[in-house]
Amino acid sequence: MSNMRGTSEAILACAQSLIVTGGYNGFSYADIAGVVGIRKASIHHHFPAKADLVRTLVARYREAAQAGLAAIGSHRPDPVDQLRAYTGYWQSCIADGSAPICICALLASEIPVLPDPVASEVRAHFRALSAWLAAVLERGREMGRIRLAAPPQAEAELFMATVHGAMLSARAFGEPAMFGTALAPLLGRLSTET
Repeated sequence: MSNMRGTSEAILACAQSLIVTGGYNGFSYADIAGVVGIRKASIHHHFPAKADLVRTLVARYREAAQAGLAAIGSHRPDPVDQLRAYTGYWQSCIADGSAPICICALLASEIPVLPDPVASEVRAHFRALSAWLAAVLERGREMGRIRLAAPPQAEAELFMATVHGAMLSARAFGEPAMFGTALAPLLGRLSTET
């Protein structure tokens, strides 16, 4: 049983890496088989179709993201610190190359061609992230730690778009530091710290 689980994990990890480098349509089961060292039939045994594989991958990614956001909230009561921890996580991942872009952000750019189950998982990720950000921003406003120029939900969407846009800029220019440069004005505008 653990060998089956290990194979499934290796397939998912490989698929994630291939999506990050080439998107949904940028890989096939033959590519995964070559990297993982298994037959395509073995991949089909674990994930009958590519949509099943990527939907599972995104669902797990969403779960991990939710756990990460919950951990940020439980370890940092200050909303400004929570926003900094969230952006700091991505800054580190982009700088060290461990996660150069959010897989859901990358897949969101392909929504028109994604199978519906995959697109639904991607949308669910963004809904959950937006809700978390809106709650953090609202709490920060109530505590006097964050100033908002628009309702919390609108600010959450702006924050999320800025984070993902900064990822794209860092990737496009090949300069990881651009991520932090793009986010500094946003964090400065939101924080009531002088």
